[in-house]
Amino acid sequence: MNTIPHWINGSPVPGTDTAPVFNPATGAEQARVVLGGSADVDAAVQAASAAFETWSQSSLSQRTQVMFAFRRLLVEHEEELGRIISAEHGKTVDDARGEITRGREVVEFACGLGEVLKGSFSDQVSRGVDVHDFRQPLGVVAGVTPFNFPAMVPLWMHPIAIATGNTFLLKPSERDPSAANFVAALYQKAGLPDGVFNVVHGGKDAVDAILTHPGIEAVSFVGSTPIAQYVHEQATAAGKRVQALGGAKNHAVVLPDADLEFAANHITAGAYGSAGERCMAVSVAVAVGDAADGLVEVLERKAREINVGPGDLPGTDMGPLVTKAAQERVENAVGTAQAQGASVVVDGRGRKVDGHEDGFFTGPSLLDHVTTAMDAYREELFGPVLAIVRVDTLDQAIDVINANPYGNGTALFTASGEAARRFQRRVKVGMIGINVPVPVPMSYYSFGGWKDSLIGDHPIHGPEGIRFYTRPKVVTTRWPQQAQQIAAGFDFPTSN
Repeated sequence: MNTIPHWINGSPVPGTDTAPVFNPATGAEQARVVLGGSADVDAAVQAASAAFETWSQSSLSQRTQVMFAFRRLLVEHEEELGRIISAEHGKTVDDARGEITRGREVVEFACGLGEVLKGSFSDQVSRGVDVHDFRQPLGVVAGVTPFNFPAMVPLWMHPIAIATGNTFLLKPSERDPSAANFVAALYQKAGLPDGVFNVVHGGKDAVDAILTHPGIEAVSFVGSTPIAQYVHEQATAAGKRVQALGGAKNHAVVLPDADLEFAANHITAGAYGSAGERCMAVSVAVAVGDAADGLVEVLERKAREINVGPGDLPGTDMGPLVTKAAQERVENAVGTAQAQGASVVVDGRGRKVDGHEDGFFTGPSLLDHVTTAMDAYREELFGPVLAIVRVDTLDQAIDVINANPYGNGTALFTASGEAARRFQRRVKVGMIGINVPVPVPMSYYSFGGWKDSLIGDHPIHGPEGIRFYTRPKVVTTRWPQQAQQIAAGFDFPTSN
């Protein structure tokens, strides 16, 4: 059986402790992944520290040339990487290719870093004195990333970190670890020096070692809110910068003036794509007034049309969940919702796929008449379950969203510009879509929610990514003539 090693200083590194990696479509163990600890993290940090000495002094041209080459390799190997992701995560190959494309956009942003990294210059701020500023890399930085986007979320981190002159340590999810090693090999082919990008696999021991290691300057994290809070607390206590993105409960509001067929089509894709295992998945549809009955009717029809099957099979719309435990948790949540009074319009429990009876499959579930007091509303289910909450007005829908502890993404389906403007100004959510169900920003904007969806104040990628992985220097300069006499005073200096 294949064992997936660490990648440190440009080479695979074995380990003694391992954990199983499953094929979610069959339920069978398909590989083992090594589980690292503090010694492995320290070895990676030592390699990254040594590489930083030269990489941080490399020219911006050299760094962007590596990024251009890396981007070309991501295009060339998109199908291969997509199938690796599908085999370990369970999502369809097309969905995996989509996440690679969205991650590649950040590489493209990094290719144009010369424009973004321009400093400023102020001439003659005082007689004979000029001021300019520039940004420098931090050092060794780390990323701890989730299972649901094994390519995209790390690609939101390391291209910007590396292009700005840092060296990087990635701790991917142990559930689908192979994409990280594949990307490491692509970086090497692109000409990235050994030690600049490293991968250490593992669980909590590896994460804790990253959070406390004195050689790591910053940590980027994407995952559940409780772990995001833990990462933020531990890493900031150790003096590190932290990006910590947490969970979500994303609402899509549908007004009576919306095209219900259009809205339901996009909400269905947003709710059940990738089996709902997305932090930007639509998990709640808020039906306003007369839109409710018609919306539920169309959503039911579209949910029943979804083809559930293995992710590598053509025609599959939705693959399995990532683990048996995830499957059981989601199906139990549907049962709990029914017991608490929700109407189960479409019941995805017990779905079996011919030839894959042991796979971690569950079908789409649609719940109507859900209230904000029910567990199906309050909890982040991270599965193919869409809850319908009924309200009378747009203002009530906004109040529902604002009362929710999460604030990652939201959407409004309407034909009214006035309603859209009111919604986007009043709603307390970081990323908003107007007739767009999954409003993930382009790479030249930053990704980040509000409230419990973002712990701290550092969103990810885009301009915020540049600021996170660099720190500014401001230089005040004077070049006096040799014969010029300039008095030095004991008072605080002022311009004149």
